[in-house]
Amino acid sequence: MRTLIALTALALAGCGARPTGGGEAAAAPVASPNWPATPATETLTSEKGPFRVTELVTGLVHPWSLAFLPDGRMLVTERPGRLRIIGNGAVSAPLAGVPAVYGEGQGGLLDVAVSPQFAEDRLVYLSYAEADGDNAGTAVARARLEGDGLQGLTVIYRQSPKLSQGAHFGSRLVFDDQGFLFVTQGEHNKRAMAQDLDKLQGKLVRLRPDGSVPDDNPFVGRPYARPAIWSYGHRNMQGAALHPVTRALWTSEHGPRGGDELNIPQAGRNYGWPIITYGINYSGLPIPEAKGEAADGLEQPLHYWKVSPGLSGMAFLADGGSAWNGNLFLGALATRELIRLELDGDRVAHEERLLTARKWRIRDVRQGPDGKLYVLTDEDDGRLLRIDPPGSTP
Repeated sequence: MRTLIALTALALAGCGARPTGGGEAAAAPVASPNWPATPATETLTSEKGPFRVTELVTGLVHPWSLAFLPDGRMLVTERPGRLRIIGNGAVSAPLAGVPAVYGEGQGGLLDVAVSPQFAEDRLVYLSYAEADGDNAGTAVARARLEGDGLQGLTVIYRQSPKLSQGAHFGSRLVFDDQGFLFVTQGEHNKRAMAQDLDKLQGKLVRLRPDGSVPDDNPFVGRPYARPAIWSYGHRNMQGAALHPVTRALWTSEHGPRGGDELNIPQAGRNYGWPIITYGINYSGLPIPEAKGEAADGLEQPLHYWKVSPGLSGMAFLADGGSAWNGNLFLGALATRELIRLELDGDRVAHEERLLTARKWRIRDVRQGPDGKLYVLTDEDDGRLLRIDPPGSTP
């Protein structure tokens, strides 16, 4: 019994839930968010040379995502339902106009993205867990950023049916170069639904910026299939980013106990969950629906981890001037570190684990306009970090 309890706690940590299982809405900040006058900086080592880590902000409550505004400031979400502007040495009060969120388990305010035409429309997009009675599902809303708040909030997407009671919401938002919006999601821990095309659990969806469905989505016009679906058979996608050269969408995905994945989702393809997987149940038993690690007609992951890091936010570094140029970085929640991947085309050629000794749950990682990495740690006293890669200008 003790072993089962320990495995369950590890599983919750890997999926992003608090080990106590408590709702994030009840969490209290350790300190008010603060950008110190002289942020603490330390130099650490990597295989490619020394890099610097600066703690820009402390006291954030389970920060989940960040997005850069054109002026270099950042929008940062906190899972209990707060959105802040951070930059120029200051942290704003929570912005008004944010949608109400379901704050249990892994639920709450999740990703934030800025419209590709922000200079003209000032639109900000938010994904979050939305309640429907005792259950919840992933939703996406957009609103105009005006002064110290959001105006004209409109919900443009709702995952249905809503079946989650705190697990597997996803969710990342990525605009591609054609202006379409990709939304990653989870399957609410309802495994079989990831295969059901008439449901939105376990699906990557592709939308126009207003939430309407593009005519060339792969399931448009197919009976008993949701037209918003781009790909399916996913478990819980918490990372997504465009490749800086190919411009293809890459995603990261939680496996169960083992089997975290990296994918380049293709239109109409089935990525197998739960029919194929490289993981097992948290109890140590096989996944009941699984037929093995591979099957005809089901896509293999681009890369997988037999021991789950608990993958979350991800970013490519494409500054052109550091020893990490072209590398992919992924936050790890369960193993509490930052993963650096060297790529050979679409193949993972080498892996290095960074910040391991700090034991931070890395929730999000983004490249800033200055060519540096910005990282959020998922804690009661969450941090915003800036990482100066080896060889970069201070």
